Amino acid sequence: MSHNLPADPPGLDLARLGAYLEREGIATPPIAAQVIQGGMSNLTYLVRDAAGTVLVVRRPPLGHVLATAHDMGREYRVMTALAGSGVPVPRTYALCRDEEVVGAPFYVMEYVPGRILYAGAPDMSGRAEPDPEATGDEDVRKIVLDLADVLALLHSLDYAALGLADFGRPEGYLERQVRRWKRQLDASRSREVPGIDHLHERLAATIPAQDAGHASIVHGDFKLGNTLIGDGGRINAVLDWEMSTLGDPLTDLALFLLYSEMAGLGEGLADRYATSSGRDLSRLGWYVGMACFKLAVISEGIYFRFTQGLTVGDGFDTVGDQTVPLVDRGLDALKED
Repeated sequence: MSHNLPADPPGLDLARLGAYLEREGIATPPIAAQVIQGGMSNLTYLVRDAAGTVLVVRRPPLGHVLATAHDMGREYRVMTALAGSGVPVPRTYALCRDEEVVGAPFYVMEYVPGRILYAGAPDMSGRAEPDPEATGDEDVRKIVLDLADVLALLHSLDYAALGLADFGRPEGYLERQVRRWKRQLDASRSREVPGIDHLHERLAATIPAQDAGHASIVHGDFKLGNTLIGDGGRINAVLDWEMSTLGDPLTDLALFLLYSEMAGLGEGLADRYATSSGRDLSRLGWYVGMACFKLAVISEGIYFRFTQGLTVGDGFDTVGDQTVPLVDRGLDALKED
């Protein structure tokens, strides 16, 4: 490493971070870092130290105000708990809540090699473009089915035995989801969206009954674009646990299914999950309808911010075009419920 100290990347004070990592016995200064993920999600940095050690640091986005949406302790806690469970997650090293170090809480985890084969569009709707170096379509389909097994494994874990009994409130989870996304919709209204209120009304009137044993750890945004894939299609790590909680596992499945359908990769996924999990999918149509409502609201919110000039980057100008197709897909799903 050069003796010329590298410039600080946005949101990271390398001198302070290096001193912290040295105190914790994690790395040897001086360190260099680069942003490997940005935007509205948590910021991710690749960090290298003087000894050649490679680490990953995660912190909230710059200027964030909703701490609960970017809770470093939440991500760190669930990944730490999942170590050794069979669900592939990076090893965690340290959680720092002292904002004096880099200006916000952050955590440190191992660097896991691998590729993100499909990256989601800015609207989170699951539209995806393949990595030009990705494996062929059939190989990617196999990876998606393997991910269904990973999701089934996650949902089978005894969260209390993992120390996560207080990680969320499973009781009333679906009711809260329906209310939450309706509030989000009301806060983002800027135009008439045909069918979206009808979709909400249908969802609210037909919420599936749940028993205590149905609940599980829920990832919250499970999709191919949130995984690192290694050689031979091996799933090296599931990433982005910032929305994880305890809740209804079929919300994870439905969102994963919807993302995969939009990328042309949904065939056989639900059947694979049903076989791996043994869960009853007879009400899956409701959950797919809920996933469509959620993504439609997110798309409409981004459209609203775009019209106000509050978004930066490519792709946001077409996000609003996806709201109505998502609503229509959601209504169709409810007909199958």
